Amino acid sequence: MIQNIILFLLMFLPFLVFFLIRPYSNKSKTSVIPKSYPIIGSYLALKANSHRRIQWLSDIVLASPAATFTLRRLFGIQSIFTANPATVQHILKNNFPNYRKGDIVVGTLSDLLGNGIFNTNGEDWKFQRQVASHEFNTKSLRNFVENVVDSELSDRLVPILSGAAARQEETLDLQDILQRFAFDNICRIAFGYDPQYLNLSFERSDFAEAFQEATEISSLRFREPLPFVWKLKRALNIGSEKRLRIAVSQVRQSANKLVREKKKELHDNSSLGSVDMLSRFLSSGHSDEDFVTDIVISFILAGKDTTSAALTWFFWLLSKNPRVEKEILKEINEKSEAPVFDEVKEMVYTHAALCESMRLYPPVPTDSKEAVNDDVLPDGTAVKKGTVVTYHVYAMGRMESLWGGDWAEFRPERWLERVEGDKWRFVARDSFSYPVFQAGPRICLGKEMAFLQMKRVVAGVLRSFRVVPTAADGVEPEFISFLTSQMKGGFPVKILQRKV
Repeated sequence: MIQNIILFLLMFLPFLVFFLIRPYSNKSKTSVIPKSYPIIGSYLALKANSHRRIQWLSDIVLASPAATFTLRRLFGIQSIFTANPATVQHILKNNFPNYRKGDIVVGTLSDLLGNGIFNTNGEDWKFQRQVASHEFNTKSLRNFVENVVDSELSDRLVPILSGAAARQEETLDLQDILQRFAFDNICRIAFGYDPQYLNLSFERSDFAEAFQEATEISSLRFREPLPFVWKLKRALNIGSEKRLRIAVSQVRQSANKLVREKKKELHDNSSLGSVDMLSRFLSSGHSDEDFVTDIVISFILAGKDTTSAALTWFFWLLSKNPRVEKEILKEINEKSEAPVFDEVKEMVYTHAALCESMRLYPPVPTDSKEAVNDDVLPDGTAVKKGTVVTYHVYAMGRMESLWGGDWAEFRPERWLERVEGDKWRFVARDSFSYPVFQAGPRICLGKEMAFLQMKRVVAGVLRSFRVVPTAADGVEPEFISFLTSQMKGGFPVKILQRKV
């Protein structure tokens, strides 16, 4: 009874606030910048745009002076959003010690991520980054491409696509397929464990399903204007928080089982050595199973959702831009039947096309830091201690000042220049104008691994198949974001055998 009363009051509060301020509100909706009121700040605008939060904040930031905006929330709390490269450099590099994973982010994600690398600071973060960095040398990358990715591609992904092409009328959710592919990949390379999530005839992976649900519900906590709502639901063990508790429990049990089995494997075979990331962590002297479990969960999150999100949007953009697809096919056909490590690295045009796709649809569209002390940003914005500062990657990919008047076009050539006749040379942008992989001390360790994996998938798929979205012409998929971006409702496609 008490639970129902509390929930009723929480649901009624926004309507009460609306009617209290309605007589004083400005009815004009022409301005992009949201109205702010005493006590509630811009709560009403935030609530009204919760279904398109990323796009709404992007519009505001791009319309703001110096591409920086201070959003006033309930009870005087302020958050700062920016798409200014100088400000991004300031918080990610120049004044890095002052901008950390703050209490809000850490507390919101702690049930799922614990003290994993993406949810911690200081010595714990340094240790995890140092140990993980050994997994990204040339030998490991070559092994990843030539063994893990190639076998997953040839033994599972290509047969699934071939079957769909043979049945002609079958529709596949390519987003789901790519998520399964990436989940298998990261588990195999990082932990020496094959969940066979892409093997559709194999028993459904409870681990992967629970991981997906835990990720989505955890991210929804950030959309709640009143954090005490989800905290109360967690305390009462009701609704989405009850589902999250069950999902996290399943995830942690599965991850902990991986850790225990790897510890036993290393104990029984001391000559095995550090053949994967999990072995490296366990061999580093850290035997706390909970801590190593946090590490496992964080790296699955990094490897599963980012590359699959990037590839999902890439294949959609390619279907709308046949000219670009033709150029990529030309590059693929210049390589051997199955591109090996060195050849995949040389796929320059494909690399540029992937960068261009992630500019428009970044796998992680926003990222937040919390100020340890008072500060002033390069554009003059004052930052008080404890303020959350978010750099808006999605908005930065839409800045005319960075990408020109044709920023809305999918044009890989903006990343390239001609050399030696018809050959291309890739021209990278600085990581503070293009922070898709973060920048500064926290720049993504797996950046090169991600590109190699994606290029190998692109080559393996496009060599034999055409990916045709089933949506009607002119209907664009909806960009949404949990901890990483997705297509709302999946990416339904038909697979057609490519004619020689």
